[in-house]
Amino acid sequence: MRRLFPVVTTTLVLVLALALALSACESEEGVSGGGSVQGVESGENGRMDMQEAAERSDAMLDAVLGAIDPDVQWAHGPTTTRACGVTRRRAVMTVISADRRQTFLDRAEAFWRKSDYRIKAVNKDDVFPAVYAVTKAGFGVSVSFRGKGQAFLEADSPCVKESKVAPPATEPNGPAYEGVYPLPRPAVRSDFWSRKSGESGESGEGS
Repeated sequence: MRRLFPVVTTTLVLVLALALALSACESEEGVSGGGSVQGVESGENGRMDMQEAAERSDAMLDAVLGAIDPDVQWAHGPTTTRACGVTRRRAVMTVISADRRQTFLDRAEAFWRKSDYRIKAVNKDDVFPAVYAVTKAGFGVSVSFRGKGQAFLEADSPCVKESKVAPPATEPNGPAYEGVYPLPRPAVRSDFWSRKSGESGESGEGS
């Protein structure tokens, strides 16, 4: 019996180590981008690839920009890929005054809540506010204000199958700025979005 005890102990340790390794593999497959959820199903083999994820990200960005009223001019930002995910970006070329930034974010957030996205975080900073959401499929999407008050939208995919990624098919509603990086700062004026407190002549549109 004394000889059996070390053998049993060694076997138990090996079984536990194997279980932990399998658990880690499953986590790496099913989680990405700050807590996204398991498995995006698509394609012939049942798992979405990077191109399909990019197309879904494009559709998400199209949708939120379409929900913001009055509309703003935007351009595509760079597409980037990581180990098992893809990020699409768009930059807003309309000038959004400091007084209108929270309104812009509120309209994006309201659309995402209506679409049953989960709001992960809201940054109420006066200069660089932002809102972050995630879909049930694990896609992360955000709107944030950065340098010179420019608004940026991003959509991050969960972990998907590696593949080539084509440029976005959606045409921007202004200049494309192909091959230009970094993109210009916003310069398009809007009666609503560019208006500052105390200015007269506010358009009733979008109020």
